Amino acid sequence: MLGAIGVDSVDELFADIPESVRLDREIDLPPGLSEQEVHDHLAALAARNRHADAEVSFLGAGMYDHYVPALIDNLLSRSEFLTPYTPYQPEISQGGLQVMFEFQTAISELTGMPVSNASVYEGPSAVAAAGYLAKLQTRRTKLVASRGLHPHSRAALRTHAVGYGMSVEEVPLTGKGATDIEALAAAIDDDTAAVFVQQPNFLGTVEELGELAKAGGGTGALVVCAADPLALGILKPPGEQGVDICVGEGQTLGNRLDFGGPSFGFFAASERFLRKMPGRIAGETRDVEGKRGFVLTLQTREQHIRRDKATHNICTAQALNALAGVVYLSWLGKRGLVELAELMLRRTHHARESLGLDAINPGPVVREFAVRVPDLDGLFERARAERVNPGYRLGRDYPEYEDGLLVAITERRTREDIERLARLVGERAGVAA
Repeated sequence: MLGAIGVDSVDELFADIPESVRLDREIDLPPGLSEQEVHDHLAALAARNRHADAEVSFLGAGMYDHYVPALIDNLLSRSEFLTPYTPYQPEISQGGLQVMFEFQTAISELTGMPVSNASVYEGPSAVAAAGYLAKLQTRRTKLVASRGLHPHSRAALRTHAVGYGMSVEEVPLTGKGATDIEALAAAIDDDTAAVFVQQPNFLGTVEELGELAKAGGGTGALVVCAADPLALGILKPPGEQGVDICVGEGQTLGNRLDFGGPSFGFFAASERFLRKMPGRIAGETRDVEGKRGFVLTLQTREQHIRRDKATHNICTAQALNALAGVVYLSWLGKRGLVELAELMLRRTHHARESLGLDAINPGPVVREFAVRVPDLDGLFERARAERVNPGYRLGRDYPEYEDGLLVAITERRTREDIERLARLVGERAGVAA
């Protein structure tokens, strides 16, 4: 093999890897185990994890513990949905194309945007794809992102921006956990391709999206909003507030917390960006007999068109996860979506009041809020002992909130659960306050 590729040794094969990152010894592997011993070892490792159904979880930060109805598993397990690969003769797969079409329709209605694609991998890659679209559209080299945008989305944007030949400038939050509109406007110049905000933002704050869009769109920069689809049940759609592109994470729509994935992302935009959008777009038509049918109208995957014309290189979209999303939305219905969002709104505000802590974002919230906890380590220690996950440590991503806790409320968190968390917060070192 070395001879076939034109090198003399394994060392020469790895010559381009810097010495500083090479392992200068043999790999320290333990002796081999029998199959039964491996099984027992892996079972012991798995037992160290605690899944969401084994505790009362207030952990969110982008992935949430929502109830998934049995109907979804029943439909997703059908072989015609579960097993197909990306169709290369798509019109043969009318059922799959109809799913794509119905998904696009649901996302367009939810976001208030006229066009949607048939899903992408997940939320952060949808954000990064929006950055690439902005580059193609404006030919500019700068992206501006609010620090209220999910940290993973900001990281994905920075990573992709290197390949785009672009830079990313972050805008701070105010003392009330919202995007600083004046700082956002000041960061935008004639070389800004796009402005990125999130609704609600990572701290759970409901942003003044219309005002942010005005500040962002004044110089021809595109305004990109990463939106929580369930919160859109009660919030004004981004498409009605001057947003050019709306993207987001779809895990909350019928997808479980499956060890961080898979889930799906959505991507909706103004009609003028139709031919620059990533992924696939299904359309509705009539055949020669006048019967309703579906076609794969646009494909920007580099496997389907000339690579230099492609705007997307994902090999297979998360079609099964997106199907779960559209089934979930159909199961909820328009009224059910509103009722679920209203329920989260009421319980979230009740929880923030019940904890009695200093709120980082005291304004409107829907599903999540941030508070300062004087004894954060102690709270986690007490909570773990009672099989409660109190939330997400904000200090991991926001050094200015080292004592910050992000608490998520879904319909699965009852008033009793909230009271239990409030009791744990009110204790000190196991002694009631």
